[in-house]
Amino acid sequence: MIEIEIIADSDKDLLEQIAIKIGGSVTSNWSENILTINNENAIGTIKFIPFDWGVNLLDFDIKLHKEFIFKIQAVPEFNPLRFMYPSFGSFKHRFGIDNKESKIEQFQSLIFTNKTDGYNYIHLPKNEKVEINLIEIVRKKFLKKRTTNVSTLNEKLYEVFVDTDHDHRFINYGTLNLKMADIIAQIKNVKGKGMLRILKIEARVYEILSLHIQQHNRLLEGVPLPKSLAKDELKIVRKLGKTIVKNPAKNYTLEDLSLTSGLTQAKLQDGFKFLYNRTVTEYIRHIRLESSRDLLKNTDLNISQIVYSIGFSSRSYFSKIFREKYGITPNGFKKKLLSVV
Repeated sequence: MIEIEIIADSDKDLLEQIAIKIGGSVTSNWSENILTINNENAIGTIKFIPFDWGVNLLDFDIKLHKEFIFKIQAVPEFNPLRFMYPSFGSFKHRFGIDNKESKIEQFQSLIFTNKTDGYNYIHLPKNEKVEINLIEIVRKKFLKKRTTNVSTLNEKLYEVFVDTDHDHRFINYGTLNLKMADIIAQIKNVKGKGMLRILKIEARVYEILSLHIQQHNRLLEGVPLPKSLAKDELKIVRKLGKTIVKNPAKNYTLEDLSLTSGLTQAKLQDGFKFLYNRTVTEYIRHIRLESSRDLLKNTDLNISQIVYSIGFSSRSYFSKIFREKYGITPNGFKKKLLSVV
């Protein structure tokens, strides 16, 4: 086990210090800084993207050949509030004052910050690929943003956000959250270059941040995972949700989905309500409508062709529910797009 002490004034500094300790090279393109490693210590990348108002993204996609512990000091100039989430693999965390590590499993979130001069220990396993999304909030900068209104947060998080002198430690272990993994996957698939790419990524970073905060609220309110489903069963539900996104036109029935997944219809409904806040039928309809909107924007298909390509059989029904969801008819939406062009 190799322990590496890092005392950084910024994330970019942190990236460069990691490079010095375990090798690799740092490249920069626009605001995107990437440490690429392929040596006896590790293979993979660590990306750092700073956004306005003290919001940073660190993205770990790496496999370490040795067991590493990163000992990161909380210095007065740089002691952010951190939101961590492993979409693949796991890691362990502890504060310097603690002897016992806590393991953060795949799809589990962690929110933490330390007192000034305290140490955060991040323990990454040997020979296990990890994909970790880490969002950092530098509180003094973040609170200067005009649209920031932390008074709407619950009392515990409000106290953490306004602790700009870093007088207190805070930690919160979240439960299973599969929605974050889907948004993180979207970040990895963002296309484009330069400012447009960075803006697309930033929008999704704020989505993930809002999910962390929502989950913290749910935990304070005592909202547990659905008792009817185990974690592995929720993962099956998520896989079904992704299948529907990829092929919205298929004629899905609750009975067929139950047979395919091995889950009862009741468990399917509970799982979809928990993960997507919709029943199975509502989720399928939502995905089809989102798909239809993309087709209207990005193809030359007419309305009838789109209706059948997404699995609806009635054009009038499609028009009705499209208008209910988006406040405009499909024809009106298409005309609006043409007028903009």
